[in-house]
Amino acid sequence: MARRALLVGINDYKGINDLNGCVNDVTNIRSILKTYLGFTNADIRVLLNSRASKAGILTRLQWLVSGAKAGDYLVFQYSGHGSQIRDRDGDELDDHLDELICPWDMDWDGTYITDDDLNAIFTKLPAGVLLEVFLDSCHSGTGVRAVDLGRPAELGPEHPTLSRYLPPPLDVLCRAEGEEDELKPTRRLLSKARAADHHVLWAGCRANQTSADAYINGSYNGAFTYFFCKHMRDSGGTLSRKELLARVRASLRYNSYDQVPQLESDATNRAARALTPKGKK
Repeated sequence: MARRALLVGINDYKGINDLNGCVNDVTNIRSILKTYLGFTNADIRVLLNSRASKAGILTRLQWLVSGAKAGDYLVFQYSGHGSQIRDRDGDELDDHLDELICPWDMDWDGTYITDDDLNAIFTKLPAGVLLEVFLDSCHSGTGVRAVDLGRPAELGPEHPTLSRYLPPPLDVLCRAEGEEDELKPTRRLLSKARAADHHVLWAGCRANQTSADAYINGSYNGAFTYFFCKHMRDSGGTLSRKELLARVRASLRYNSYDQVPQLESDATNRAARALTPKGKK
């Protein structure tokens, strides 16, 4: 069984608001893969900050899926800004929105990566390949202005909790003017409607929430990624995905973070030990 992973984290963006904890997310997930999953340095590609351009991410995604065979295990992790744009292809029948992730060189003239881009790559994988995707970002603007991200009360203003949602600029928003009631964000990247049974998606929050970029135990992290890795380590990697999801949600709730991580997968993968191929306990 071959193993490959592509880990992407962007703190320092070229032309939009920076974040703080995305690089730590990458090092955290990389440690988990090497410690509990048998990944080696050669199995993992890492893209950070300026190297995580649109071209760089798409090129490494092709490396990730190239030559994949039944029984292989692939991981794609992204920590950074996410957003949405008005769908112009007519394929988003539920919410009329294309979700997107924001590369280092993000701009609103096409330098972004949409759900369509990702699905065009991932849906070509042959049956029997397990793809596990981690998105510690946000792809919905619904209610963002009113959302309380949550943060420990003892932290002062020098350690603000940031949102990983990037709102579109006014000229982009105007394209959907008068259509707001139609735009109901019910999907996420690689949703059940599109993902094959060999895809597992972890999302840092619900569609009407945003993922926190938070100061935790002395450093910035994605709140979801931090507690995911914490419980992987605390359990020695023995929890099922379903059990791990419950513990991560409980930790976020206990620490006053207003986000509820999501897990999309079939029943067999939900019951299997986290970060393992289908059916293995």
